[in-house]
Amino acid sequence: MNAEEQRWRDERRALNAGRARLGEVADGLYPGVPRVAGTPLLCRDGWIPEAPIPLEDVRLEWEADPAPPAVRDPSDGLPAGYRTYAAAMAALARPAIFEDRPSHRLLAAAPPLLRLGPARYFDAVNVGEAAAHELAAGAEGLPVRGRVGDPLDLARRAALPAITTVTLTASGSYVLHWRDPAKVAHAGGLHQVMPVGVFQPLDGERGLSLWNCMVREYAEEFLGRGEDYGPGFVQDEWPFHRELTGARENGDVRAHFLGLGVDPLTFALDLLTAVVFEDAAFRALFGGLVAVNAEGEVSMAPFDGTVPEPMQPAGAAALRLAWRHRAALGVTPAHFGRP
Repeated sequence: MNAEEQRWRDERRALNAGRARLGEVADGLYPGVPRVAGTPLLCRDGWIPEAPIPLEDVRLEWEADPAPPAVRDPSDGLPAGYRTYAAAMAALARPAIFEDRPSHRLLAAAPPLLRLGPARYFDAVNVGEAAAHELAAGAEGLPVRGRVGDPLDLARRAALPAITTVTLTASGSYVLHWRDPAKVAHAGGLHQVMPVGVFQPLDGERGLSLWNCMVREYAEEFLGRGEDYGPGFVQDEWPFHRELTGARENGDVRAHFLGLGVDPLTFALDLLTAVVFEDAAFRALFGGLVAVNAEGEVSMAPFDGTVPEPMQPAGAAALRLAWRHRAALGVTPAHFGRP
């Protein structure tokens, strides 16, 4: 490894060690932009509905050949010989989970309608992580961030939505995650709700389904299932999918869409959802909840209106919105009277 590569890796290490502080710095770069529920998560007017939307009422449209984003694959600050940020990460600071999988790109949002098109996972890494890196490195003029401009303009970059789900029991607890920076490419060292996953299709999957993606994330993050589903996998025939979906159909599990927003540090875009389990259903489905998964550490926390620190903005926003709408979601925590 040459000196330039070592410098870049040291900067990457500083980014992962300082995401909470750097997030506060990035938050200050966007004065006057609306925030979600008093958190740093950026949003447009109309992105946060007045009341939770049942997940089945969210409409997804597909645009097969959208115009390319204005900013793609910036090379600013990369060591010589590396064309993209993802290429440098793969060679110099590769996390445990790092694959350029097919993903969905958000083109327009007017909840309950979302319009999407095709993309790859590294499309977001190459812009968002580069923008965060240059802030950690103190790059003069922040060139990547400057070219992106308005982080809420979905035409400026490939905005790949993740589905950020706060998982609640009806009696008032939720699943909390600490994201290990050695294992993940994004938001290492921060707390987060769970499950969270980039909205991605399986090979051969037809149509768009938020729920199908969420079910897979539940299996992977809560029960430790691997992400390789193998050829010929049919999700509707998968026993775990049938059990979780059946619980939703009979009312023991309730899924709602809460809105969406953008992280000021990395430009990560999150679709915020809440899934409420009757306590017996949660025990039946997740009695084997892992303590450690492929992305970090897992625990249960009281749902009482507080937000752990430091926490990823999307997770904080999902918690705050879920607390705001706790009665509509059917959650009755012990501290229901707290503001």
